[in-house]
Amino acid sequence: MHIGPVSHIINILAGPTAVGKTALALEWATAHGAEIVNADALLFYRGMDIGTAKPSPEELARVPHWLINIRPVHQSYSIKEYVTDAQAAVADIIRRDKKVLIVGGSGFYLRSYFAPVVDDLEPSPTIRAEVQQLEAQGGLTAMLDRLDTLNPEGTRQLDRNNPRRVARALERCLISGQTLAALETDFAAKPGPFDAYVKRSVLLLRGNDDLHARVTARTKGMLDAGLVDEVRRLKSWLEENPAAGSSIGYRETLAWLDAGEAQHDELSEAIQLSTRRLIAKQRKWFRNQFTPDLIIEGDADASALTVFQ
Repeated sequence: MHIGPVSHIINILAGPTAVGKTALALEWATAHGAEIVNADALLFYRGMDIGTAKPSPEELARVPHWLINIRPVHQSYSIKEYVTDAQAAVADIIRRDKKVLIVGGSGFYLRSYFAPVVDDLEPSPTIRAEVQQLEAQGGLTAMLDRLDTLNPEGTRQLDRNNPRRVARALERCLISGQTLAALETDFAAKPGPFDAYVKRSVLLLRGNDDLHARVTARTKGMLDAGLVDEVRRLKSWLEENPAAGSSIGYRETLAWLDAGEAQHDELSEAIQLSTRRLIAKQRKWFRNQFTPDLIIEGDADASALTVFQ
């Protein structure tokens, strides 16, 4: 789907968790009359406020934001829905002669601005039931065995430890009758959902010591602000939506509550450790999958975002 002439620009501010994207984005958006489109996976959910470091109500009121607080916690939100909603948001902002600023650290959502991320392969009820039965009987090993039979040349970059992704890959092979390699080649030839726009991107980074100190301070701030009470309030809904319930800050707090509320310091340390691991994964993704127009390390103000227009 192409919306808008190539003269229109999408500005993208990316970076790992706790690097300082929100403050910098608000400063630039305020100065340039921009509107912000969210590209962080957990900000979609209403009520998940403290543990996601969601912009405050005052910050959300200061600059128009899109794709934040659009789903109740118990409802999933697919990448296909995200792409459709983001296309509509970008088109609406540009139609009103405002600047677009995408802000986030979730690689899958950021990638959608540069390349196709969803296809039209939807499994029939029969195929979905077949894969579900295979998983129920033999687990991940059985699904991988079947997938390897269909892909004698290998399973490409598939995360073979992720049951959901393995199940989806198996469904796609069964639907299409093609290998993952052939599907990947066909998919790469598809137009991206935002090919009609020029992209300007900035990657915000910090050194380990600086970033880890920010993670420590942020975790303490979340706990002081009432993260445990937030998780208690959302507990039943978080358990209905694995994507939300398994997210950092929430899964550790759920486990802590289920264990009978051990040492408060243990919860803080668990969240910090998970956050540091996430940051390492995000850095790897940015290093291998993201080619920004500008990299900024450390503190910066809006004047440093020289490639944005």
